[in-house]
Amino acid sequence: MKTWAEVADVQPLAGKIITNSIKKHRVSHAYLLQGARGTGKEDIALLIAKVLFCESRNDVEPCHRCNACRRIASGNHPDVHWIEPEGQSIKIEQIKNLQKEFTYSGLESNQKVYIIKGADTLTLNAANRILKFLEEPSRQTTAIMMTENSQSIIPTIRSRCQIIDLQPLNPSQFQQHLIEEGMTREDAVLMSALTNNVEDAFAWNSDEWFADARKLVVQLTEMFVSQPEDVYLFIHNHWVQHFKERNGQEQGLDLLLLAFKDILYYHIGNEKALVFFTQHDALLEKAAMAFSQEKLINVLNAVLQAKRKLKQNVHPTLVMEQLTLQIQG
Repeated sequence: MKTWAEVADVQPLAGKIITNSIKKHRVSHAYLLQGARGTGKEDIALLIAKVLFCESRNDVEPCHRCNACRRIASGNHPDVHWIEPEGQSIKIEQIKNLQKEFTYSGLESNQKVYIIKGADTLTLNAANRILKFLEEPSRQTTAIMMTENSQSIIPTIRSRCQIIDLQPLNPSQFQQHLIEEGMTREDAVLMSALTNNVEDAFAWNSDEWFADARKLVVQLTEMFVSQPEDVYLFIHNHWVQHFKERNGQEQGLDLLLLAFKDILYYHIGNEKALVFFTQHDALLEKAAMAFSQEKLINVLNAVLQAKRKLKQNVHPTLVMEQLTLQIQG
């Protein structure tokens, strides 16, 4: 999404709220953009920044051609500061460095913008430190925070931001777009369950690591059904070795969640809802016989709980060990 007109097509309410503020010269001093991956948080953040710095704006639309717009798009504007998690969290040192930057006058104007990706990963000390900006806002300072998990952001930050809710994209339209771009229907269905981002969908679909991740989920499901005594060893020898980074660990759990959802759908005769497995996968029938509906619901809750533990920085190996015991129990 490169213009507010495009935002209006995908996120009509969010687009209307922000563009109305721009027209009335009432851009908020702090926004919290909350929504799932692929719903347009970064595109909207860039548009807000461009609006504030653009040298040739046309009503609410930045020109995208001026020096300021081009540098913001490339991440090189000296008065637009990006903060991203270092490792698994945004640390207090990063916020201290940001505060230091803000003691200087703007290099080209007095306007400054800071954009925080993954705001839910702020450590408690970092979150308390960022409150200084929010409690004592400068008229020419704009904060834009982005999150997929707004409930993990402390209430004092939430209360000082204008919260913009971004809605999930329509899965059917997204699937059709992927198919039109050359993806198979089966892959498009799976990708639409994992992301709303076209670039991510095609990148994952052609990625060898992701293909191996899918195979590991099938193998793990098979082991829970046929060789439960070997699952613990499989987790240590294969799963943990493959899913080393946080994003990969979360993606592994997302795939496992979809696999067990499919088993439940098969159990209740809703095969049209299958996402991970095909309708004729022999493993589905075996798994449906091995797990009761009640057990499958408990497994799904256990996987969701495991995802929350990863967000809370619990050691991933421990998370998988506990999840394995819960599924087997």
